[in-house]
Amino acid sequence: MNRRPNQIFKKTATTFRSILITTQRKSLALPVMKYPRLNKQIFIENRKRFVAQMEPNSIAIFHSNYQYSWNGDAVYKFKQNSDMFWASGIDQEESVLVLFPDCPVDAYQECLFLVETNAKIAVWEGYKYTKEDATATSGIKNIFWNNDYLQQLRQVLNLADNVYLPLNENDRFNPKSPTKAIDFAKEIMELYPMHAYKRAGKILNRLRGTKTELELEVMREAVQISKKGLLRVLETTKPGMGEYEIEANLAHTFLSNRASGFSFEPIVAAGKNACTLHYLENKDEVKDGDLILVDCGVDYANYASDMTRCLPANGKFSPRQKDVYNATLRVMKAARKMLVPGTMLMEYQKEVEVLMTEELIGLGLLTAEEVKNQDPAWPAVKQYFMHGTSHFLGVDVHDSGMRYEPMTAGMVFSCEPGIYIAEEGIGVRIENQILITENGPVDMMDEAGMPIEVEEIEALMAK
Repeated sequence: MNRRPNQIFKKTATTFRSILITTQRKSLALPVMKYPRLNKQIFIENRKRFVAQMEPNSIAIFHSNYQYSWNGDAVYKFKQNSDMFWASGIDQEESVLVLFPDCPVDAYQECLFLVETNAKIAVWEGYKYTKEDATATSGIKNIFWNNDYLQQLRQVLNLADNVYLPLNENDRFNPKSPTKAIDFAKEIMELYPMHAYKRAGKILNRLRGTKTELELEVMREAVQISKKGLLRVLETTKPGMGEYEIEANLAHTFLSNRASGFSFEPIVAAGKNACTLHYLENKDEVKDGDLILVDCGVDYANYASDMTRCLPANGKFSPRQKDVYNATLRVMKAARKMLVPGTMLMEYQKEVEVLMTEELIGLGLLTAEEVKNQDPAWPAVKQYFMHGTSHFLGVDVHDSGMRYEPMTAGMVFSCEPGIYIAEEGIGVRIENQILITENGPVDMMDEAGMPIEVEEIEALMAK
């Protein structure tokens, strides 16, 4: 049957509208993202903490990350700007958060600007936030579509004296591609040169470094998923597998438990590969007698876990592998005891290196004479333990925090000493994540019952 073009268009448009209406009706009954909707109080509390640090008559503007292009018309999986997510819970591209607590117009004291979806977008890209969903997710009542965002922003900017801009001041961040935060900062500073511009990052680093109880609940769920991944690896790993198959087992477990994926590119390094600290190829065959280093984390609801375990390919540690593993474990257990309020990260690292030096002497890798005559700028321990022991964990796997200030209760750190003996093809790193409390450190992975002892690992691999 032949139809006129306008008849076809009308039918298609009707179908689009039907899909969109159905999607919107279901939206409040289902989680917007893969993971269950988080408690909006997380983000309400985070915003209160941030606003309390702003100067009077100030506005803060947070943007989503860009949606980056791949090849052709493909795009990379979207990853939200960490500051934007921390403050809003909104996990969608082209979103803007505005905080202006002293604004005389109530609607702009706290508001979100989002993409206005339509039937065509629903068909091609799936669901986007409705205003109701955005409020349920963020706790923000004033939601606007971003098609008139710039015009509305001009009105409120003229009422503010100071503008806080978050530029991702994580000292591990080294952008090699454009970021929305930086591009917007350049644009607004050119358009409004008479405003006083403030570093939101200075506030965010301090606040994000200290987790609320509600944030810790999400991080504990990420740890539980990490544990499930580790157990599957221990149950399935055999000589002859590819490193990539172990990675696949981790990915399957994580995704099956509603994680978004890995919190960073996983390291599955067998034998000598474990002596390359950031080995990412995961391409080689696992051989009988290899010790396998697995360093991975879960991205669950945009919060990260981070763990490292070493396991023998054939299920039994050799005497030398066991000695190196237990030496590393003793250092890890001693190091985590130091993660208490008042500890300075740099001083802590030096103390860990002293402990590791003693273990390296015990393993016959260093001599007392070498240590005595070492170069203070590059101590002997660096031959076999060349990286830091701890980093902040949170929304990012290397999270924001104040590295040069004393540790405080509520911070979460990795604890990951390692010994790398290239000439023996043995690399061992053991990593748990530690919550600092007023009553001493809490090992969140011990708390979850994650196996770590040689005997536990061998017993699970023997099943």
